[in-house]
Amino acid sequence: MEKNNRREPRDVLSTSAVGRVGWACALTLSVMLAGCQTTPPVASVPAIPVAETGDDPYAEAPLAPTESLMLPVIREPGLELQGLDTRAVDADEGPDLVARIRSGLRLPEAEDPALDAELNWFVAHPDYLDRVFSRSQSYLFYIVEALEHRGLPLDLALLPIVESAFDPFAYSHGRAAGLWQIIPGTGRRLGLKQNWWFDARRDVPESTRAALDYLQYLNDLFEGDWLLAVAGYNSGEGNVTRAIRQAQAAGQPTDFWHIKRYLPRETRTYVPRLLALSQLIAAPHAYDLRLPVIPNEPYFTIVETDGQIDMALAAELANLTTEELYRLNPGVNRWATDPDGPDRMLVPVSHASGFTTALLDLGAQDRVRWSRHRVQTGDTLGELAFAYRTTPNVLRQVNGLSSDMIRIGQNLMIPHAVKDLGHYTQTVDARAERIRDRAREGERRSYIVQAGDSLWSISRRYDVGIRELARWNAMAPGDPLQVGRQLVVWTSESALTPTQNERIRRLSYTVRRGDSLSLISSRFRVSVAELLEWNDLSSDRYLQPGQRLIMYVDVTEQTS
Repeated sequence: MEKNNRREPRDVLSTSAVGRVGWACALTLSVMLAGCQTTPPVASVPAIPVAETGDDPYAEAPLAPTESLMLPVIREPGLELQGLDTRAVDADEGPDLVARIRSGLRLPEAEDPALDAELNWFVAHPDYLDRVFSRSQSYLFYIVEALEHRGLPLDLALLPIVESAFDPFAYSHGRAAGLWQIIPGTGRRLGLKQNWWFDARRDVPESTRAALDYLQYLNDLFEGDWLLAVAGYNSGEGNVTRAIRQAQAAGQPTDFWHIKRYLPRETRTYVPRLLALSQLIAAPHAYDLRLPVIPNEPYFTIVETDGQIDMALAAELANLTTEELYRLNPGVNRWATDPDGPDRMLVPVSHASGFTTALLDLGAQDRVRWSRHRVQTGDTLGELAFAYRTTPNVLRQVNGLSSDMIRIGQNLMIPHAVKDLGHYTQTVDARAERIRDRAREGERRSYIVQAGDSLWSISRRYDVGIRELARWNAMAPGDPLQVGRQLVVWTSESALTPTQNERIRRLSYTVRRGDSLSLISSRFRVSVAELLEWNDLSSDRYLQPGQRLIMYVDVTEQTS
């Protein structure tokens, strides 16, 4: 790659202009992208309504410079990787990924107090840069390759730092997910699959493809202005378009720095933050920073699996922990990959050969565990799917059923996890449980969602913030609530409200001969799903006489 001239260093505490690097040559894409979905034409990316991406009613006020990296996302703890070399990087220092990014920086120069505030924060918190670059080493090479293949500025490789701090499991108050923080509606418009098994917004190849599609679309929409495109990625193209019109009406230029006063407050910080990162990459010595030396080589490769596979089994075959495998395949929601694909797995390059060989030696029927279940009185396809952590659709497919009707005595083949669910540390449920169990300030309370409840009404009941309540429960404020769901509330109140104390009771029930989950749920007017959740019965097939069940029931609805 052709090298660019190094930028002139900028005094962090001043607003002097920054010398910028020129254009870099685009490299051809390596074999790493061979497994990625073919990129559709940029023109095919549809417009995103403002209601989906902008004017978020829960948008936070801009943070002070010293707090500006405290992004409003739910993150998994312990993501830091060990062993990165944090020597100071020189632009001519051999095959290093940071140096490669430096050679492809193309965003325009800027002079603005907001940029200086972001630079000051980064320089004062070098430990933050160490952490995010440590996280990035699994994904950054792939992203750089994708950008170069499209001929895009390599500054955009730093955008996941601003979006998610390179946490693949980050989830924002606006329901954005993954490295690129894509919201559900935008994800659907960009062709990202989202179902019970799989969320492509967190999948590395698919989310990167979609994010770059959208950025290219925005760049075309705003006539090649990358700062407007980046602003549109954050707040939605509608907000940027309106800001441009307002600036025009006021007789002002329509570049980002002149329209930013008309943009959402978060976006006014978002673009300067990316530019600050770009500036630090360009001249780390000028700020006395020591950036990590990340190898300029692929960290993972893509291996075809030719069908659904259990994640714990795949980890064993690849000689990895399940957590390591989930971090490379964060789009997998459950204990196994989606039976409808994508049928591929990202594994470290050093483990790919052994994994591929082990897969060839494994029969297709051995890639998930199968059990024969004899239908009992009260069983339904939905209950069985819930109990075995699968879906009714899968049970219909593997058993050749044309509907959800099953009969007593019928034998069903059911795929389920190879190991105890505790081994699947990064499923949606496992991550949510860790977040709910995290200790916080105040007194912990449990609340059972009632008909008509909302996060807003519950937050008012306990005098807590709606976003805090959502974050404690691994939710976004706009997520739906299911009746019977148990929420964690951290409050300074010493007792539940009288109304709640009078209505809800914790009961212990001893299972009798002939009982089933359906019969018990009907008797106490609770759902089977609630019984399974309250008693951790997800992997049990049968109830045993004498077994004790815990229930939370509304005493006003019980009959004698």
